[in-house]
Amino acid sequence: MKIKTLLILALIAAATATGISAQNTTSPYSKFGYGLLRDNATSAQRQMGGVGYAMHSGRQVNVMNPAAYAAMDSMTFLFDMGTDLSMFWREEAAGKSHDWGGGLDYITMQFPVSKIVGVSAGLLPYSSVGYSFGSEVTNGYSSHQGTGGLNQLYVGAGVMPLKNLSVGMNISYLFGNISNDVFASQLTSTSQTLFEQVMEVKDFHLQFGAQYTYNISRKNSVTVGVVYSPGKTLLGKTYMLKYYDTSSSPDTIAPGIVNMRGNFSLPDTWGGGISYEWNERLQAEVDLTYQNWAKAKYQQVENFTDTKFANRWRIGAGVSYIPDPRGGYFKRMTYRAGGYYNRDYIMVEGNNVRDFGASCGVGFPAAGGKTVINLGFDYIRRQATPNPLLKEQYFNVTLGINFNQVWFFKNKLR
Repeated sequence: MKIKTLLILALIAAATATGISAQNTTSPYSKFGYGLLRDNATSAQRQMGGVGYAMHSGRQVNVMNPAAYAAMDSMTFLFDMGTDLSMFWREEAAGKSHDWGGGLDYITMQFPVSKIVGVSAGLLPYSSVGYSFGSEVTNGYSSHQGTGGLNQLYVGAGVMPLKNLSVGMNISYLFGNISNDVFASQLTSTSQTLFEQVMEVKDFHLQFGAQYTYNISRKNSVTVGVVYSPGKTLLGKTYMLKYYDTSSSPDTIAPGIVNMRGNFSLPDTWGGGISYEWNERLQAEVDLTYQNWAKAKYQQVENFTDTKFANRWRIGAGVSYIPDPRGGYFKRMTYRAGGYYNRDYIMVEGNNVRDFGASCGVGFPAAGGKTVINLGFDYIRRQATPNPLLKEQYFNVTLGINFNQVWFFKNKLR
C-alpha cells in the first residue's frame, strides 16, 4: 500500500470523525435511557440483518467480534467507512408525519502485525438520541426535544493461537453528551420555561470474543462465534438546568451535579452466532444477542419521566452470495439479504418497545483492485406492545466503502 494512499485515508478519518456524533436517529422512543442502541454492524453486515458474531473474513472489518481480526491476510490493509440516509413515517393518535435523516455512520480500519495477529481501530456509535414533539397540557403547551448520543473510539486485537481458533478483545473509550429538553409555555404568556437534563459520559468499555471454525470438507465449513461485554457502572456526570426564561441564563441547577458512578450503569452483553460457508461463495449466519438491562441502574431525575428498562434480546439472520469470485464483473458482485427481530431495552408506560427489519444489498467491486462499494437498503418497523402508542416505519439507504489495499507493497517495474 502506498504511503500517499494511507495519508489520504487518515485525512478522511480526521476530517469526518467529528460527524459521528451527528447521528441519524429521529425517533421519540430515543428519549428514554441512553437512546437507541447500535450494534457495531458495518454496511455489509447491516445488509445481512446485522449479523457478524461468527463472520470471519480477510476482506472486511468485523467489530462485532474482535476475534475475527486474526483472519486477515498478512499483507492486507482495510479501511471501511459508512453513511446512511433515512426516510421515516410515524403514525400516532395526533395523526401521521414523515421526515428525513442521515449522516456519517462509522469509520474503521484493520491491519496485520504478524501472521496470526490482526489489529483494528475506529470510531463507532454506541447509541443515538434525536427527537422533537409536543403536546397540549392544562392552560399551556409542552414540547420535548433531544439530541446527542454515545460514541466509542476503539482499538482491538485478534490472535489465532491454534489452527481454526481465534480470540480477541476490544477496548473502547465511551464518550458523548445527551441532552433532553422539556419546554413549558402558558397560553397567557410568551415566555417559556425550560427543564434541561444533560448527561456527559467519559468512560472505558471492554468486549471479548472467540471464534472456532470446523472444516466439514475442502469446500464446506461451519464457524461458531461468541462475544461478551461485562456490565459496569458509568463514569461521567449528569445535571439538570432550569431556565425560567429561555432567553436568559439558567436560574437554578437542581438537584446539583450528580456523579454517574453507582447511579447509572450498562448491563452484561452476551452474543453468539453460527455461520456456514461454501466454496468462498455462499455464507449464511444466525446471531442472538442478550443484555440484562432490567438490572442496570438509571437514576430518576426531577421533572423527567421515570425510566424503567427491560432485558433486551435480538435475533438476526442473513446470507451473502458471490456467483464466481474469479469470474466477470457481475459474477464477482456480492449479493446479500437478511432480517432481524429486536425486543428493545426501552419501556414506555409499561409497554415494551419492539422492532423488526428486512434488508438487502449489493457489493460492487472496484475496477483494478479488491476495494468494494456496498450499497444497501433496509426497512424497519418499530412500535410498543401491548399498547402500540407510536408506530414508526423507516426506509434506509446505506453506503459503505471498504478500501482493501496491499500493505506497503511496491509494484514491480515491468
